[in-house]
Amino acid sequence: MPVERPRHNIVLLSLSLIGLLVWLALDTVSVAPNRIVPGTAHGLVASLGWGGALVSALPLLALGALARRPTPTALRLALGLTVVQLATLPLWLSLAAHRLVDPDALGARLGIGAGVWLLLFLLLMLLVELRSRLSLSRLAGVSLLAAPLAVLGWCLTQWLVPLALWQEYQGRRDQFLGAILEHLALVGVAVGASLLLGVAAALAMRRWQAAQRIGFGVLNFLQTIPSIALFGLLLAPLAWLSAHVDWLAALGVSGIGWAPALLALVGYSLLPMVRNTFVALEAVDPGVIDAARGMGMSRGQVFRQVRLPLALPVILEGVRITTVQAIGLTAVAALIGAGGLGTFIFQGLGQAAMDLVLLGALPILVLALVADALLGALTETLRPGGAE
Repeated sequence: MPVERPRHNIVLLSLSLIGLLVWLALDTVSVAPNRIVPGTAHGLVASLGWGGALVSALPLLALGALARRPTPTALRLALGLTVVQLATLPLWLSLAAHRLVDPDALGARLGIGAGVWLLLFLLLMLLVELRSRLSLSRLAGVSLLAAPLAVLGWCLTQWLVPLALWQEYQGRRDQFLGAILEHLALVGVAVGASLLLGVAAALAMRRWQAAQRIGFGVLNFLQTIPSIALFGLLLAPLAWLSAHVDWLAALGVSGIGWAPALLALVGYSLLPMVRNTFVALEAVDPGVIDAARGMGMSRGQVFRQVRLPLALPVILEGVRITTVQAIGLTAVAALIGAGGLGTFIFQGLGQAAMDLVLLGALPILVLALVADALLGALTETLRPGGAE
């Protein structure tokens, strides 16, 4: 009986070929004499030379070849090649800096081109696809990025000093740390408050049918209000409260700043939190509940020892969704003086400095990915059989 050959992995093949195309066709870096003058774009050959261009394209060609027969061994090899390709991107940028940036020009800056950004995105998509095919956990997938990040850190301190993004960070090092702390504080308080309110609301909805209809109606309506509009709606009432209630003014509550940002974040976070909590508690098998009651458990014991532990993984999914959403939405709160990483984004937009925009946007992306991976891994562990 003939052995059936595995079919082509279309996703792996497509991503590798598109990655090869953008790497060869688009600009990889730009070089500017200073922060004000626009940079001159350079393609792959100008950045790395013919030899470097050929060597850098080989892993993508190999990934396309492995996609034609995606056996488990081939997929593991493809995963290794993807990690290697991610780790070599900082090295290619270092080579481009060595070839194109004049070491005597103190203000010269190396910008990252569209080819590098798109290739990075496609490689991360490849990583997600291969992690799924090999049934690796979320935490294992994130740990694969340790080597590329280590290489990036080494290159930044040794050869990528002219990198424009790194220079923006160096000029704002103290502000950057403070912005991250402000961002995390807003997200943490908003998620914590929405968790407490969400659980309480879900319990009320399970007890009273009318609360379910009204609660979900109000929460769905909140989701339809644009964030900027919600900040504007909160400005006048909070300013009035600050002017007429002394203890609120003493806490720093006003029409701008952290107070409207926190209220808006909690409002947007409640729907996924309440919905997941409500569905999780309702989805517990009635037979399990009946068995617990047959063992003599009280209503409170059934909730604490049976219903809540079984519902916890789905509730954590709500926490994961809410946290990732809040990390992104907090960036917009910088418009009303709430601080955080969004400050760099809007400063960069005002100055037409895209590297300053990236200084705020990239950490937000990293924070969201880390939160998603950690909470996702915790959810997988708490699911029945997840720790096995």
